[in-house]
Amino acid sequence: MTETLTDSDVAFFRENGYLLPGRQLLTEERLTRLEQIFNEHLAQKGDKLSDELDTPHYRDERLLDFLLSDEVLDWIEPLVGPDIALWSSHFISKDPRTGRATPWHEDSAFWEGRFDSYDNIVTIWLALEDGSFRENGCMRVIPGSHLGGGFSEGYEPTDIREQTFHAGLAGVDEEQAVYFELPRGQFSMHDGRIVHGARANTSDVRRTGYTMRYFPSSVRMQDVPQNEGWKIWLARGEDRAGNDYVNAPVTA
Repeated sequence: MTETLTDSDVAFFRENGYLLPGRQLLTEERLTRLEQIFNEHLAQKGDKLSDELDTPHYRDERLLDFLLSDEVLDWIEPLVGPDIALWSSHFISKDPRTGRATPWHEDSAFWEGRFDSYDNIVTIWLALEDGSFRENGCMRVIPGSHLGGGFSEGYEPTDIREQTFHAGLAGVDEEQAVYFELPRGQFSMHDGRIVHGARANTSDVRRTGYTMRYFPSSVRMQDVPQNEGWKIWLARGEDRAGNDYVNAPVTA
């Protein structure tokens, strides 16, 4: 059996919007394999920046062996429920000394209109290679900010040459921030509505992570232009909302 969250872990996540389990997500063999796959994608990225390798599982089915695995989904189920859909994945790599900062934001702010509910969308952020620390631009969050609903006002334009997004939340009290310092192989979990960001990589060590994002299959993906061409998988359980999946769902 794989590991999973305790009741106290779930309570902490509900209150704070994040969790640092302090565990290895994958075996050493599988972690090394995932790092090899990442490096293949990095070598083939062309004109993309290292932090722009979005939805790599669309192009590489080997990643589904990780994304749909029990060793990952057993951590997700206590937060999302038994019926789980795979929403997205993303290799995010910040090159030494040049990796861009990520402005304060809520993931949900970029999804507005795409779902009929934004509760219980959960992301795993897995540290690859040498890990993720303050010096190389680890993720940081504002605890409890997910309780605001995920659609804060106050976004201001940013310089895309220095920031990964065109806009970021202004006026965030950085004194409240919790930094997700993760050694290689450990992971964090966060609610899609929490305010978070990351500083630039000012170290000589590359910072690389793999995000895996899930939502309850009871949530309906809306028929809007932003979702055109988007692919989702039924990761576990049954389809509850009549979504269209790449893999054939079991409809309750």
